[in-house]
Amino acid sequence: MPEILASVGQGFGVALQPLNLLACFIGVFIGTLVGVLPGIGPISAMSLLLPVTLSGTPEAGIIMMAGIYYGSMYGGSTTSILVNIPGEAASVVTCLDGHQMARQGRAGPALGMAALSSFIAGTLAIIALMFVAPALSRVAIAFGPAEYFSLMVLGLTLLAFLTQGAILKSLIMATAGGVIGLIGLDSITAQPRLTFDRLELFDGIGLVPLVMGLFGVAEVLTNIERRLSRDVIAARIGSLLPTRDDWRASAAPIGRGTVLGFLLGILPGGGAVIASFAAYALERRFSRDPGRFGRGAIEGVAAPEAANNAAAGGAFIPLMTLGIPPNVVMALLLGAFVVHGLQPGPLMMTQNAGLFWGIVASMYVGNVMLLVLNLPLIGMWVQLLRLPYNLLFPLILLFSIVGVYASQNNVFDIYVMIGFGLFGYLCRKFGYEPAPMVLGFVLGPMLENNLRKALILSQGELSGFLTRPISAACLLLAAALLVSATLPTLRRKRDAIALEEGG
Repeated sequence: MPEILASVGQGFGVALQPLNLLACFIGVFIGTLVGVLPGIGPISAMSLLLPVTLSGTPEAGIIMMAGIYYGSMYGGSTTSILVNIPGEAASVVTCLDGHQMARQGRAGPALGMAALSSFIAGTLAIIALMFVAPALSRVAIAFGPAEYFSLMVLGLTLLAFLTQGAILKSLIMATAGGVIGLIGLDSITAQPRLTFDRLELFDGIGLVPLVMGLFGVAEVLTNIERRLSRDVIAARIGSLLPTRDDWRASAAPIGRGTVLGFLLGILPGGGAVIASFAAYALERRFSRDPGRFGRGAIEGVAAPEAANNAAAGGAFIPLMTLGIPPNVVMALLLGAFVVHGLQPGPLMMTQNAGLFWGIVASMYVGNVMLLVLNLPLIGMWVQLLRLPYNLLFPLILLFSIVGVYASQNNVFDIYVMIGFGLFGYLCRKFGYEPAPMVLGFVLGPMLENNLRKALILSQGELSGFLTRPISAACLLLAAALLVSATLPTLRRKRDAIALEEGG
């Protein structure tokens, strides 16, 4: 305990430096803005701003990227409650009861409870992160190449299993991402692979143009043809503070949503979207009157908002301790670490303790900033909801082009971004989710490296993957998931979850 407190003190020393404090504020402000505006998710925003982080220190860059992620969890509730359009996928469930409360003249308490439950859950998740991460980091030191390979296989399988749409399409996209990640020089033999004698490809495909194309450009192209009608609640919002009865009804749901969200955030493929749906379903199960849900029950706002913010905190644990991103947002953060020459994992807490604890401490600071931003500035966010899309989308495209070029001063990257933008648009049209491709792109080279290292150490013996307990458990669980996907009952349940997420 004293060691953790000393480390947290060191982290606040990093987080409260003026540059890092500014980066945290910019991150949570942009995150809230991204959450408020429908059609732009945290993945798109982080993709667009990834080049900006390259010009500063690693601490400032990572703190800003993290702020965008958990900030968007806050902002998404505002547009869900006032407009009935989720600004962020994890806020889909908040629409059900939050907008009904707004229609009944209780928009203020709904917005207040969303912000306060998010703050409580986010703070508790950070405290849990402080205690769980060091313990898991000590265990992770025992991991060898075989364990890392098997864990990545399990992560990709879980992601494909839990992603919207057909599992075969998800696996195809993850495989395609893995192949694209292998373009360039072989990390062990230095032989060029899939470069087609193009010098631009010897360094491989960059993460920045790939994600900005798949999520920034493709998102704009998709939204241009989609008519988003907005009916902003025009009535005066009134007091934002929930009543005593609201707190009495919401206290237990916030606690359950925090625990559930944190645990699901740690799991590969889990994340904020599944956590919010699971928390809502859990509260309906616990409720004495389930019929109230969907008609303005405040528990239907408190529980999912707590769950998605707790999941955002939990997602940092596998990334920081194992170096494995549990979802596509964490894959972008991993890319930011790698671009800055850092490798998250079990040694990060000893080799880069200031960075690790600085990020944790910045999340405390960011949560306080978000509470300040969300409650007093509701009026400003409502006005932003009236911003016409025909002004917003050209600005996003312009920013994408400038950002991609500035990251490497390479015109070829702009062509790569445009190519992946068109590819991402077509993927959405034919029901292929782009998220597994990014995870495959980030994890593919790591998976290949660990496979080859494990085979070198075992002199080509494949049995080593099954004789080591952790490796065998991960592979068996991955195999069980793939088999279960073929069972009719489980497949129907999974399709129902995907349908709810997409709706």
